[in-house]
Amino acid sequence: MKNILILAGFALFVVSCGTQKTTTVAATTTAEPEKKVTLTPELEAGKNLYDNNCAKCHKLYDPKKFTKEEWAPILVRMGKKAKLDEVQLASVTNYVHSQL
Repeated sequence: MKNILILAGFALFVVSCGTQKTTTVAATTTAEPEKKVTLTPELEAGKNLYDNNCAKCHKLYDPKKFTKEEWAPILVRMGKKAKLDEVQLASVTNYVHSQL
């Protein structure tokens, strides 16, 4: 019985060590520093609309994932699905554009 417990403990140890993932971060010297945008109350309202309405149906995309031109039809289509009025859609659009 003691041998079985020792063997089970050893197996648990090996499995737990084997599932750990390590990542290495490569340093790049040519990357531009990420700009920090201070959110005005209007941009904060757009961010809240984006966070609360878009996340109801799918994961939130980083605004930098698309260009302004790519965001335009996405925001119009998703704004209709989320039943945003024109003011709310403009607020979300302004927030997304501020993050680019």
